[in-house]
Amino acid sequence: MLPELKIQPLRYVLAIVDAGGFHAAARQLHRTQPAISMAVRELERQLGESLFEKGSKATLTPFGAYCLPRFRELITQHDRLSRELAAQVHHQAGHVDIAAVPSVASRLMPHLLNDFIQRHPALRVSLQDGNADFVRQLVVSGDVELGLTSLWQADADLSFRPLMRDAVGVVCRDDHAFAERSSLGWEELQDEVLIRNGTSRLLAGTEAEPLLSRSAFEISNMISLTAMLVAGIGVTILPRLAFAEEYERLRFIPLASPCVEREIGLLRMSRRSLSPAAKAMEAFVIETLGERPISEVGR
Repeated sequence: MLPELKIQPLRYVLAIVDAGGFHAAARQLHRTQPAISMAVRELERQLGESLFEKGSKATLTPFGAYCLPRFRELITQHDRLSRELAAQVHHQAGHVDIAAVPSVASRLMPHLLNDFIQRHPALRVSLQDGNADFVRQLVVSGDVELGLTSLWQADADLSFRPLMRDAVGVVCRDDHAFAERSSLGWEELQDEVLIRNGTSRLLAGTEAEPLLSRSAFEISNMISLTAMLVAGIGVTILPRLAFAEEYERLRFIPLASPCVEREIGLLRMSRRSLSPAAKAMEAFVIETLGERPISEVGR
């Protein structure tokens, strides 16, 4: 039967050798000499061999000389592992994988990740972006621990925490008749060339749903969609975060009737524990996004 070695008696053996005797080791370790001696005798009993020559202050037996470097190696590995685990728990080391839908990845994540690393400089983050279905698949597969997403459907294996609401509006070119409007109703879009995109399903189940069946175009790639809009081919429906503000020729007009919003939140597996680094990220995202309107995030 293999002996179950405890770390503390091994430390005593090293201290006895390094300090030059039992009494010196006891003073160094702030223990009594009898307690040190008793622990070493119990270790020798477990091993089945003496470690120190009888009547000697700190002379190792041949078996003790064989054990000493191995005890030292074991304690070094033990202490290194303890430091690494403590660093993980206290967010002094670690890595977190996260995914986000493109609009969140481009508009919210740069400021959010920069602030997160400022708070936890020893942590490392990997970010992937894709549509809501892609983010969900990454979370389910375990490739990422957290997803920042929208258009989420209920699933018993997944936990979704809503954080903010993103209003939907009409996007058109700056010379369109809608460009100077402060809001629009869906009936006003019936005669327009509507370009559907990946978020157009937000209209499903609303009174504006008939617009989807009348649309002649569907473009899921945001670069291609923006090019069509800038070219004046038509108009589209987008959440505000997905609106490309850097394009000076495009305008965003809120859709007032019906008022449509998408919910953005944190997605994770409901029965899977997060790593310490992912826990820190989850808490930070909730703190940062949970109580601030979209217009203020990143400022």
